[in-house]
Amino acid sequence: MIELLAPAGDLEKLKIAIVYGADAVYLGGRHFGLRAGAGNFEHDELVEGVRFAHAHGAKVYVTVNIFAHNQDLELVPGYLGSIAEAGADGVIMSDPGLVELSGTLYPDLPVHLS
Repeated sequence: MIELLAPAGDLEKLKIAIVYGADAVYLGGRHFGLRAGAGNFEHDELVEGVRFAHAHGAKVYVTVNIFAHNQDLELVPGYLGSIAEAGADGVIMSDPGLVELSGTLYPDLPVHLS
């Protein structure tokens, strides 16, 4: 099966992508993404976006694609928890350590490599 995956830079773009046929969207939160300075999603926007996507049969993947430093490791577990709590369909990661951490703490949260 082919999945049409579109970027969602903000909530409006998420909705447009899904209304126009995206099977899934990927987005970044305010932290731990390579585009952390871009207009990314706050937690409440993530929750709303996931609800909208799921109501339309689409999926939401959240980028957590930084290469973590020691100071990040204290905050990442809570961030992953907020993503799981929001109902996201998975995370997109690059750092092997974060992949392992995510799998240990949130084994039901799928990880996609980027």
